[in-house]
Amino acid sequence: MREYLLILLVAAIVTYVATTAARRLAFGVGAVTPVRSRDVHSVPIPRLGGVGMFLGFAAAVLVASQLPYLGQLFRSQELYGVLLGAALITVLGAVDDVRDLDWLTKLAGQVLAAGAMAYFGVQLLSLPVAGVTVLPEPVLVTLTVLIVVVSTNAVNFVDGLDGLAAGLVLIAAGAFFAWSYLVSHDFDPPNVFSSATFITAALMGCCLGFLPHNLHPARLFMGDAGALLLGLLLAAATISMTGSVDPSSSVAATSALTAFALPLLLPLAIIALPLADMALAVVRRTRRGERPWKPDSHHLHHQMLRIGHSHRHAVALLHLWGGLIAIGAVSFAFFDPLPTAVGIAVLVTVAGLLTWRPWGRS
Repeated sequence: MREYLLILLVAAIVTYVATTAARRLAFGVGAVTPVRSRDVHSVPIPRLGGVGMFLGFAAAVLVASQLPYLGQLFRSQELYGVLLGAALITVLGAVDDVRDLDWLTKLAGQVLAAGAMAYFGVQLLSLPVAGVTVLPEPVLVTLTVLIVVVSTNAVNFVDGLDGLAAGLVLIAAGAFFAWSYLVSHDFDPPNVFSSATFITAALMGCCLGFLPHNLHPARLFMGDAGALLLGLLLAAATISMTGSVDPSSSVAATSALTAFALPLLLPLAIIALPLADMALAVVRRTRRGERPWKPDSHHLHHQMLRIGHSHRHAVALLHLWGGLIAIGAVSFAFFDPLPTAVGIAVLVTVAGLLTWRPWGRS
């Protein structure tokens, strides 16, 4: 655990410092978000925060490669593949932050980054369906790319309020870290040092280092460089972990239902809120006859503001919902299903009351 704590601190500190430099860079290259009809900020805000987060992640990879236990992960090429994919997606997002790329170019870049990770071994090897199901490699590679594309766009869609996306990813990464760290005890042989656990520890550090710059009122946005990067790292952790969990392991097997469902559904539950926002946006826009990627002002965070919540309260409530879903899903892996479900139901009721009864502005 001490090595993971070190990685988290390195990622956080480097991200915090590098993000300060990224803010100056954003002004220099014109990567500034103007005030648009769909936005909630009232003055132009620089972006490119993702560049700082990438440097934090790269620093974490460099330090981990020199540590006695995490250094063992570098015997394979997986983490180098994640670093390459992260670099490609950050460059793609940074260029988009400066020049506004078209959707097809951005999609091609996301597929390229996912393909680079798959080339270095970061791809699905099996699916935890009916035990363990191994599909033909082209199918697994295609699913790998699809996971990356969905995850990157989900985080990008939800990035609409100060601190929202980074906070949700921090919560998701924390839940994923807890699950992957504890479930790794049941590996044969037991080993808590895994690529997925490392990625989520570094990802938490990147979010913690970035949030002081991004909390309301934000001094810097993460931009597409940051949203795409966070989505890719979440996807990389999911891909690395999925297929590594034995559904019959003691952690995953508190009941027959959890033994079957958790390894497959938990990664989805952890990023459920961004996925739901993206799915609703696609349905909403296609029903209006618009292109699914056309921006609008009807995301979940916009609806929270319309209900009457302040900016900070809307972000806090969406973080609460994200935490309920992610941490609630993880809890099924370690506690009896019935009391866990009752506890979650009570918390969901409280969250629902807080959501539909605005409690002040600030």
